[in-house]
Amino acid sequence: MAIPTEVRRQVHLAPSILSADFSMLGQEVATVMDAGMRIIHVDVMDGHYVPNITVGPLVVEALASLVHGREGFFSVHLMIERPENYIQAFVRAGADAISVHVEACTHAYHAIRAIQDLGASAGLALNPGSDAARVTELAEVVDFVLVMTVNPGFGGQKLLAPALEKVVELRRALPADVAIEVDGGINRDNIRQVVEKGANWVVTGSAIFGADDPGAAAQTLRALMVQDGAVW
Repeated sequence: MAIPTEVRRQVHLAPSILSADFSMLGQEVATVMDAGMRIIHVDVMDGHYVPNITVGPLVVEALASLVHGREGFFSVHLMIERPENYIQAFVRAGADAISVHVEACTHAYHAIRAIQDLGASAGLALNPGSDAARVTELAEVVDFVLVMTVNPGFGGQKLLAPALEKVVELRRALPADVAIEVDGGINRDNIRQVVEKGANWVVTGSAIFGADDPGAAAQTLRALMVQDGAVW
């Protein structure tokens, strides 16, 4: 199912399973969801668009009852070539939101509509070197935008601060019900800055799953996001 408008407007911390212990993946996801997280971020890499290889629809399907049973959502980030060929498989597996790279799509508009026609929320992802205008021209049809603050392909990288200026630009240009998701190098030292720039979905992996207590780490990061009440 698509992510509801009210959730797209809210502030959410989205744990990325890329940094989780895959030998106990279900337990890791349950831990952060039981700590109050509602969006689980899944990075899909094919070894072509980016050099790494990660997971496919079967992992989403295996976790779907756990995530949806806790009233949560999957945000699936397709870092792959020809993403339009795999949209249906991920929606059938349980994806609630799918983002595709504007750089990887022959026709970004058609990819967005294909995702939405299958009942999921559609997002466009931007690499650090890409201009915000590549998604603002589709502002009226997209449900969310994913701004990468590292070069995609591997977890644990350092945040590229100049990429955050795109968040400011996008927040001014996009309707309020279009979520801005930011992913890459986010930790307790910079998460508040990311939110202040205009992000309302924040993805982090190693800062959560690299901690001794992932649930407590997620709660600490979430508290930093919403301190003082105001978001933007």
